[in-house]
Amino acid sequence: MKRNTGIILAIVSLALAVMACQAVAGGGNSNTAAPPSNTDISPVNTDSPTIPTQPSTGNVLLSDDFSSAQWGTGTDADSSVEYANEALKFIVFTKNYFVWSTPNNEDYQNVHMEVTVLNNGTDSTTGFGLMCNQQASAKKSFYYLAMTPAGEYAIAKATTEQSDVFLTNNDAWAPSDLIAKDAASYRVGADCGSNGTLTLYVDGQQIASISDVSYTSGSIAVFTWSGEEATTTDVSFDDFLMTELP
Repeated sequence: MKRNTGIILAIVSLALAVMACQAVAGGGNSNTAAPPSNTDISPVNTDSPTIPTQPSTGNVLLSDDFSSAQWGTGTDADSSVEYANEALKFIVFTKNYFVWSTPNNEDYQNVHMEVTVLNNGTDSTTGFGLMCNQQASAKKSFYYLAMTPAGEYAIAKATTEQSDVFLTNNDAWAPSDLIAKDAASYRVGADCGSNGTLTLYVDGQQIASISDVSYTSGSIAVFTWSGEEATTTDVSFDDFLMTELP
């Protein structure tokens, strides 16, 4: 894993998150989330402003307004993933820690995903976004499409027992003028095409697109990644939609 300031490897943190993910299931499905520690979760304001979405013409594969439990939840000393005010709230207590939650154990391919991310006063260096093509036989192998409230982004590939590779911007985070800084919420979108195309959208605008054919199908997730000097990592996910790409 890399953070904005320099090159930081967080393989240990990610390995811990993976072990935690495998240990927790919620909503009666084979969904997963890194378990978090008992803490008082303050109410989340889910009245986010109207923001544009990507047009979706394909078949709807999964739609969830988080009004009922379906995604993986749990709490431990490193992070908290719990339902609050009809949203899935992530609080991360450990610096430079990557945690995700999945809705089920199914493999998908050639998909477009969207989710609203509520910025609950989190640090500007907090990363969040969407994961796709997670390999069933190697849970630490997947793609993730990330942004931060500081206006930076990355499209990356994680591979078991290897350092992550940012496929955009010469293996580094990069700023985008199309990402509003420290907004109250963002509509994050991702294309994961069967032809290897990976595209990141924020608030209806394309931020970056690359091609990599290492993984062409797999499970999907939402994720949060705390900063190197994090003091507050607190975001909520709402109104998830996944459709089939043409």
